[in-house]
Amino acid sequence: MAVLVWAAISALGALQTYSDNLRVGVDSHYPALLVTWFIEYAVPLIVLSAGLSLILARWPALIARPRNVVALFFGLVFLFQPAQWTYMAWLRGYLHVGSFEDARLLLMKMLLVGWFSTTGTFAAILAIHYWRQARERELAWQRSQTDMLNLRLALEQQRMLALRAQFEPHFLFNALNAISALVRDGDRRLALGGIERLSDLLRYALSASVRNTVTVAAELQFVRDYLDLQRLRYGDRLQMRIDGEGGLLHEVECPPLLLQPLIENALRHDLDCHQGPSDIRLVFAQDDETLAIRVANPVSAQASPNPGAGLGLANTRERLKLMHPTASLVTSVEDGRFVAEVRLPLDRD
Repeated sequence: MAVLVWAAISALGALQTYSDNLRVGVDSHYPALLVTWFIEYAVPLIVLSAGLSLILARWPALIARPRNVVALFFGLVFLFQPAQWTYMAWLRGYLHVGSFEDARLLLMKMLLVGWFSTTGTFAAILAIHYWRQARERELAWQRSQTDMLNLRLALEQQRMLALRAQFEPHFLFNALNAISALVRDGDRRLALGGIERLSDLLRYALSASVRNTVTVAAELQFVRDYLDLQRLRYGDRLQMRIDGEGGLLHEVECPPLLLQPLIENALRHDLDCHQGPSDIRLVFAQDDETLAIRVANPVSAQASPNPGAGLGLANTRERLKLMHPTASLVTSVEDGRFVAEVRLPLDRD
């Protein structure tokens, strides 16, 4: 790099000298001028550029502080500059000094040579070195950020797997409990129907468990199948109203098995707390850039003073947070009803 740069500078310098000679009528040859420029000016500065680059690469602490930079510059002045003057004087045949006056004149000539190019070279090498250090720090920072993101992704995936490991057996055991209740009642036909429906539910649960997201429409269908299974146990007492179905449900993604724990929670706190029919509502509504899903059921007198704090709902919150930072689950009590509201972002890309 240094050779190419100084060769180009030598070519421009030789061209300028050749042009000046033509204006004053001096006969000169451009190739000879180019060789002279390269040997006299370029060679010492190529040595300086390469040597200074190697030194800074080997000992970067030499320019770690401003005072070190100043010391290095003065060392360059007192060491390299005299060596460059002596080299140029030797090439030009100025070293034959016969008197003190000749020495003084030689020194005055040399003082006028090389200051700008030496200082400029020092500044350029310093700037390149600082740029390389900044670039290396930036690349190191980018690598560290990439490593941190990869580590965070791996941790989030492990958290997702842990949540699934907690949730899927929970769903399975509850479904089996529903079948066992039918068996205890001695109704063989309903029990066989329940096993068949459980098979369909498990088939969906297994296929969904290997995916990160499914459509809300698929989740709704799974909820309908789950309700059919539970209806074998509760009969006509199980009543649920569904509002807001539409094509949007086929476009919005959500974590697998999202709605079932919410519906199960509503069933447990409604039908298991009284003898009459249930009053559960499932509502889908678009709200700005989100899809709101509300599951509401009456709050009984025996309800927990802190509803919505169960393990199933806590896991659902975590799974939503892992899927998208703006997805959420909020629970509240409104007008005597427990409400679990899920908000899912609408992807418009």
